[in-house]
Amino acid sequence: MPIISPHQNEDGFDGRQSEMAMTIRRGVIKGLKESDLVFLPELTLSSGRRADLIALDRKGGIIIFEIKSSIADFLVDTKWHEYKAFCDRFYFVTHPSVPMEIFPETEGFVFADEYGCEIIREAQEDKLNAATRKALTLRFARNAAMRTKRLTLQEQFLENDLNEE
Repeated sequence: MPIISPHQNEDGFDGRQSEMAMTIRRGVIKGLKESDLVFLPELTLSSGRRADLIALDRKGGIIIFEIKSSIADFLVDTKWHEYKAFCDRFYFVTHPSVPMEIFPETEGFVFADEYGCEIIREAQEDKLNAATRKALTLRFARNAAMRTKRLTLQEQFLENDLNEE
């Protein structure tokens, strides 16, 4: 049974993210802006799980960044293994105040703060099969387009409201 409904709001923020998690997410996006990755936060996967931050590279590679904002956040998480079936590379991301030693040495690792990020350990590459890659790339593209449409409509309504005054 999925954790969340696929019909819920997909705007990347639903109030469940802590301020620290949002800071970490912004740091990853800011820190990797020169990497030619495009990012989408909070993408619901076909399993019903939601990736904190997913990226697509120019060649179609899919990277998932699992954000952990505290020691407790990591210790209670038993689902992170499930994300690996949906990406070519998997990284844990945390703030420098969280000790690196609690995270598995077999996974990619990134420190991030409000200024950017640093990749401490590169992720191993495990290539997705073609069908999974196609389905996930399509999900990524459609979700990004729906979010853009929603923002465009919000802008139009705001402009209409301002013009009516």
